[in-house]
Amino acid sequence: MGQAWVKLVATHEAPASESHDIADMLVASCLAAAAAGDASALFDLGVAYSTGSHGVECDLIEAHKWFNLAAVGGHDEAAQCRADVADEMTAREIAEAQRRAREWLRSGRAAA
Repeated sequence: MGQAWVKLVATHEAPASESHDIADMLVASCLAAAAAGDASALFDLGVAYSTGSHGVECDLIEAHKWFNLAAVGGHDEAAQCRADVADEMTAREIAEAQRRAREWLRSGRAAA
């Protein structure tokens, strides 16, 4: 895989009015790279959702989904992060995260 993904880090301090737009663009870029199968982009989305950063609300189900997809894609740290997030989730939430990951894979958005 090439360097298609965009690391979820702003390169400069933006005024408050622009920071939300920048966060949206960073997440959108990461989603596009994730759809192309970039494991690092999948991992970065997991980090964003697990920490509630870059314009997204903290959502452990979404974080688990993205870490799971990154682990399947071969990202070295993703499985441990998925386990860490799972420690804070109910069995029902984990099942929902796994269902969402399967749906992402079936939808063809991930070009593995």
